Amino acid sequence: MNRVLLPLCIALVLQALSLQGASVVEPGAKVSKLAGGMKFTEGPVWLPQQNKVVFSDIPNSKLMQWSEKNGLSVFRKSEQANGNILDLQGRIISCQHAARNVIRIGKDGKATVLTEKFEGKRFNSPNDVAVWKDGTLWFTDPPWGLRGPHEIPGHWVYKLDPDTGKVEVLIKDLAMPNGIVFSPDGSRLYVADTGGNKRHPDPTFHKLPASITCYEVTKNGKLGKQLYKIKEGSDGMAVDVKGHLYTTHRHVHVYDVKGKKLETIEVPEGAANVCFGGKDYKTLFITARTSLYQVRVVHAGAVSLRNK
Repeated sequence: MNRVLLPLCIALVLQALSLQGASVVEPGAKVSKLAGGMKFTEGPVWLPQQNKVVFSDIPNSKLMQWSEKNGLSVFRKSEQANGNILDLQGRIISCQHAARNVIRIGKDGKATVLTEKFEGKRFNSPNDVAVWKDGTLWFTDPPWGLRGPHEIPGHWVYKLDPDTGKVEVLIKDLAMPNGIVFSPDGSRLYVADTGGNKRHPDPTFHKLPASITCYEVTKNGKLGKQLYKIKEGSDGMAVDVKGHLYTTHRHVHVYDVKGKKLETIEVPEGAANVCFGGKDYKTLFITARTSLYQVRVVHAGAVSLRNK
């Protein structure tokens, strides 16, 4: 090989290897605690116009809020809200355990029930929700907040058209569907299954292992085939603009678009959910048991693409 080209080739190989091993966390950034003293935090969502993150404190039946300017305070009461997200108009969509419904909180603060039943039967306890690019809401319904008997004979994943109120079942073969999120372009859906649990009415699901399934989503918003499974479970999840999947199981785990694990971001308390926020969407907010944490990351959250 030409003596001039050899050093260049070596440099390019070393650069490629370096990039492959690059962390998603900003150089020198550390996980830091923003607030504590709650019972079980979940469902963080960034409100860009107000520069604050809103999240659930489930046992206390409150939605909390934190901003750099004002710190921690109560946002509003809830009925044991869990997962939260913004719809395409910037309104909070909230899954409520105790009320067994999905609600929309308008910018005037008024809450509207979007759905609470399927075919006349009440949901178990809607857990987490994702919004597709047409505005439809895709949500999971395990029984974590269910205090009475099941009315629906399974733990399913649903699709809701908030304009018409139409609800359809998408997935029936998971034991405990939990976190749910779309890829940046909406062509893939990730659904976490925390695995078998004796609370499922069908004993064939009691021993299913925890997993995260990646599904194809068609151009007209239909659920397609399974693409692959990650053999680890998760609670809430988020995706950055590069398509990296951020999952929560004790710590925050990051996967590439093929389901390969890239790294683990260690958190002092057990992580339950994540979202991207800050003015550049490069702050990863982490709800972890009694507290709220943050860490700066390299890539912006995918939600930033629709909020530009």
